[in-house]
Amino acid sequence: MGENKEKTTIVLFSGDLDKAIAAFIIANGAAAYDHDVTIFFTFWGLNALRKDEPLKVKKGFLEGMFAKMMPRGADKLGLSRMNFGGMGPQMIKHVMKKHNALTLPQLIELAQEQGVKLVACTMTMDLLGLQKEELMDDIEYAGVAAYLGDAAEAKVNLFI
Repeated sequence: MGENKEKTTIVLFSGDLDKAIAAFIIANGAAAYDHDVTIFFTFWGLNALRKDEPLKVKKGFLEGMFAKMMPRGADKLGLSRMNFGGMGPQMIKHVMKKHNALTLPQLIELAQEQGVKLVACTMTMDLLGLQKEELMDDIEYAGVAAYLGDAAEAKVNLFI
């Protein structure tokens, strides 16, 4: 991270589509204003980093159950409200397309292009049985101490 740049950190705890979109809109906006930005993905927020395709990785029973129950990737997240059995996300995606808004996968790609640091929480990965092979390429892995190091230097710290 740059020495004289403003810093912004975001903890993405939620696995809800609307909250993940908000986190990435804020992150991309901060990056556009030349902030060093870190998004720390923990618990259900890690689902936004999951690869879409299923991978064969060795898991215990509970970890396998988590893997089956959690959405696989940014395009599969549900809404925090008005999910309507999966119809809600389709409706919001339709409205976003109609208004030429970027999709969550596009927002993630833009964030990576702008140098936003995407960090997967290794402790949560262990708890949920997620392995690096199951997550997107070109992200970082760290524990809470690394996040706190970034957050201590930031003027803006958000928990979403």
